[in-house]
Amino acid sequence: MSKVAITGGSGFIGSHVVDKLVEAGHEVTVLDYRVRPHRGDVAFADVDVVNFSSILNATKDCEYIFHLAAVSNVNYAFQQPVYTVELNTLGTVNVLEAARHNGVKRVFLASTVWVYSGCRDDNVHEDSPFYMPGAGHVYTSSKIASEFLCHDYWQLYKQPFTILRYGIPYGPRMREELVIPIFLRKALNGDPISITGDGSQFRNFVYVEDLAEAHLLAMSEQAKNQTYNLEGSCRITIRDIAETVRYLLGNGVQIQYQPARSGDYAGKQVSAGKAKRELGWEPKIDFKEGMYRTLIWYAESHKLQIPTRPGGLLPGKGKERRIRGRVVGGGKTNGADRRVARDEKAGNGQALGGVHAGVRVSERL
Repeated sequence: MSKVAITGGSGFIGSHVVDKLVEAGHEVTVLDYRVRPHRGDVAFADVDVVNFSSILNATKDCEYIFHLAAVSNVNYAFQQPVYTVELNTLGTVNVLEAARHNGVKRVFLASTVWVYSGCRDDNVHEDSPFYMPGAGHVYTSSKIASEFLCHDYWQLYKQPFTILRYGIPYGPRMREELVIPIFLRKALNGDPISITGDGSQFRNFVYVEDLAEAHLLAMSEQAKNQTYNLEGSCRITIRDIAETVRYLLGNGVQIQYQPARSGDYAGKQVSAGKAKRELGWEPKIDFKEGMYRTLIWYAESHKLQIPTRPGGLLPGKGKERRIRGRVVGGGKTNGADRRVARDEKAGNGQALGGVHAGVRVSERL
């Protein structure tokens, strides 16, 4: 058992990392600013990472620091560039400096596959060179700078690190303004889902529990001073997301297409092969299953009734469906039940209703 501090541990990804660390038997302290953890069996320190002395004091006696606190909403980063650089970059150097003074064994930096947005190749990996003029966003540049600082602290002070470049996570506790909660909210409220362009923009989404699991594996000695892409294995387009929502909720879900936005990020193919080779990590939850879990969480957390619609896999009251061993509702076997059985027999890698069933993806929307 190790003493572990996690900045941003009350947030979406951080809370799931906390869950995995506690399950593994580690003694966890959540460091967050004014937001308490989602569970009561961990220590908590109200800490602002831009305040060096508070980070220094809060990480005394810690063996590992997972640094997840950051501005991660790119729209907010666009509106507040100075604060974004302060929190993301100054916050990182404060954590590294505190780790150096406190003799912390290793700092784990939460970075992003958005650092590849300026790369000239469409297929990228951990050794792909950055192309600075193409970084294109304050958020991206703040993460690139944070990665450079990790390397600097190793070269100058021998402070070990591991950089984890996240794909786009999804799942329970995700932020309301992200595309999946927006689509779910619209569908559950009976509003049409709007897609800009033809919906071919893609990302490689990764289910948040799979992403959190990688943090435990990255505590191995082999991961010391290494960088890993934690990317899903298959492309998911915006159209796929909308059609998956329709697949789960039924034909009543309307999908509308609107003119494309100029400069919309199309996505890059990011390899997670290194994480699989060296850490034994790869996503386990396919996109259909992950969306099913996310939908159930969203409906329950917002106290929304899942409507009964023809062709859907998640009917409302008075019906019954079995999905991966779970029973929802109660009623006779019909076409939806037969489709579930057919899908299960076909396996997760088959195309389901025009949607990749085995898709695991991740990048930023």
